[in-house]
Amino acid sequence: MARYTDANCRLCRREGAKLMLKGERCYTEKCAFNRRAFAPGQHGQRRAAKFSDYGVQLREKQKVRRVYGVLEAQFRHYYEVAAQKQGVTGEALLALLERRLDNVVYRAGFAINRNQARQLVKHGHLQVNGRKVSIPSFLVKPGDVVTVKEKSRNIAPILKALEVSLKRQELGWLEVAPEKFAATVKDLPHRSDIDLEVNEQLIVELYSK
Repeated sequence: MARYTDANCRLCRREGAKLMLKGERCYTEKCAFNRRAFAPGQHGQRRAAKFSDYGVQLREKQKVRRVYGVLEAQFRHYYEVAAQKQGVTGEALLALLERRLDNVVYRAGFAINRNQARQLVKHGHLQVNGRKVSIPSFLVKPGDVVTVKEKSRNIAPILKALEVSLKRQELGWLEVAPEKFAATVKDLPHRSDIDLEVNEQLIVELYSK
């Protein structure tokens, strides 16, 4: 399967915002966006170009897609599913992305970023309702319990991530029990639970053309 293999910090610089793709490093002075807050490439430091309406919509879509680490075809599929749901399409889109297993693993504090969470899921370290799930795009639902396999609870990256996650804000839709290496999905995520500074309506307008 195709995946992005270039430097993650280039993505933050391209979008002109911190996407938190490298976990705690993004909070330190080592963060590339802090040191070079301009677009990558030889023309990155020239005066910022003015975007058309389409350009603004595209950048907003790319920002969300890169935060969750999904490809264009996947992202389009999530939009089509969200468009068929009742309610606000943009909010339904973000809720679907939040329900991905790799995102839940990250939100629960079992990984320092979504890339690491995706790797942990693929390597079979996570269970949903007691059964191993190795598909990062698996969508959780209310009542599901996500746990780290007992044999994987001494893995250094997971222990370090749990230590760091104590500083994170608690989520209303996810109840985490660090001592049990478990997270229970209490409800579907709402827009107020998603700490992304994006205008999801622009994404809807982009795909509605």
